Amino acid sequence: MGLVDRVASRVLGLAAPTSSYTVERGLRVPMRDGVELVADRYVPDGEVLGTLLVRGPYGRAFPFSLLFATAYAARGYQVVLQSVRGTYGSGDEFQPMFREVDDGADTVAWLREQPWYTGTFGTVGLSYLGFTQWALLADPPEDLVASVVLVGPHDFSRATWGTGAFTVNDFLGWSDMVAHQEDPGRLRGLVRQVTAPRRLGPALDALPLGDAGERLLAGRGRWYRDWVAHPDRDDPWWAPVQLDRALDHPRVPVLLIGGWQDLFLDQTLDQYLRLRGAGADVALTVGPWTHTETLTRGGGLVTRESLDWLGEHLAGTGGRQRPAPVHVHVTGAGEWRWLPEWPPATTDRTVFLADGGRLADTAPGPDAAPAVFTADPARPVPSIGGRLLDNRSGGYADDTALADRADVACWTSDPLPADVEVVGAPVVELHHATDVGHVDVAVRLSQVDRRGRSRNVADGYVRLVPGDPGTDAEGGVVRLALDPVAHRFPAGCRLRLVVAGSSHPHWSRNPGTGEPPETAVRTVRSTRTVAVAGGASRLLLPVSPVGRTPGPSSRG
Repeated sequence: MGLVDRVASRVLGLAAPTSSYTVERGLRVPMRDGVELVADRYVPDGEVLGTLLVRGPYGRAFPFSLLFATAYAARGYQVVLQSVRGTYGSGDEFQPMFREVDDGADTVAWLREQPWYTGTFGTVGLSYLGFTQWALLADPPEDLVASVVLVGPHDFSRATWGTGAFTVNDFLGWSDMVAHQEDPGRLRGLVRQVTAPRRLGPALDALPLGDAGERLLAGRGRWYRDWVAHPDRDDPWWAPVQLDRALDHPRVPVLLIGGWQDLFLDQTLDQYLRLRGAGADVALTVGPWTHTETLTRGGGLVTRESLDWLGEHLAGTGGRQRPAPVHVHVTGAGEWRWLPEWPPATTDRTVFLADGGRLADTAPGPDAAPAVFTADPARPVPSIGGRLLDNRSGGYADDTALADRADVACWTSDPLPADVEVVGAPVVELHHATDVGHVDVAVRLSQVDRRGRSRNVADGYVRLVPGDPGTDAEGGVVRLALDPVAHRFPAGCRLRLVVAGSSHPHWSRNPGTGEPPETAVRTVRSTRTVAVAGGASRLLLPVSPVGRTPGPSSRG
């Protein structure tokens, strides 16, 4: 075992490596259409505890080799680390996620033919490396006995168009990164990363959505235009990347790891609920992390829990290590908690939107004045923090400036007399009206400290479409579930709710004309009215007794 393995173990807080290993590089894996994918095989020098298959588009060198190959090979696992189609020496063109079901199955067929195969295997990986696991779990091989999915989506159409608006910041930025990730020269790659916000800015701000992205990508990343051109998730074009069927198979034990500020949080929690409902052996860990922080701030805990899961289900080296199926970090309290299930039992606490910009425990009178604001797509409300892919702009952030804008409506509570612990998904019911049919509604719940500084807790977003029963903007109530949380609001702080017509560039702007988002350039302002009289608009908080959520606590 090398110095890097020992240092990594110390940094991550892992037990010392138990095995040296060798690496067999450049294995050629044939697909059914004749294309060959490239893989590296990590082989422990001693007893092999099991085989791990890891498939992804980001190469087979550091940091992925460290995080998902050497960390496991140094503890007795044989690891096959494969580059997916069209990346890092693997044949054909890269078309993100669309070929992973067939290519994963063909890789398993090849695996079974190798003399060194151990007879069963497990999978591990994050993000795209999580999607490739769902591609296998859509029709799970009999010899797949354990999976560890870190912040990995199972439905890419939902990740891109799930709110009705395109998640442009995340997936234009990702497309730019991946389109250039194999460019020669490490220094050039570093410069691209550092200058990414400056280069992305003009493309994110420009219309139409399709052309602006193409200008940035300059002939690369042609998949981006395809994504933008298909805003309807019911379009059969999306079928290859909609793997909901993977959640109906209860046979393979699955550990799910997510972050409260991860862009795929909603899918991670739904994966848990669906698999648990199907009777699967499924566990869930959610930390106070963004997407990338899962393996930086959370790297030690994540790797330890992953090794425990694989040890139990793949290697058979120990019994159940988890005290309970669910392990969550309670933000605001700074503590980890074990739960028997997610979400735990809670009671709803109703907070009313009142006149004068107040959040109140009692409904305002029948004459309470509505909140009125104008939303202009040409001058969108900026995204501040939140569940963004880019760690530099996402996560928890000071969003005090939002409340001072004229193009939002804002309500703030009195200081809380006692701690309030919210566990689950807050729900906002807005009696919302607009003079333009095609609009977006962005809602943010924040915590305001004693000094008046505000920090984001949860977001919700939806695109309203006339005639769509689920999102019709013709008056009535917009009911919007915000991001699920496990968060303690401390005594003395205040709750704040901000309603806006955009949050850009997290989500693409709604021009307001109803034209196809790929080509629309003309924008229309809208006047919004949020009625509050008689308790017409309210916030529902799933509240748990402070510090009494069932299950033993830990510091994680």
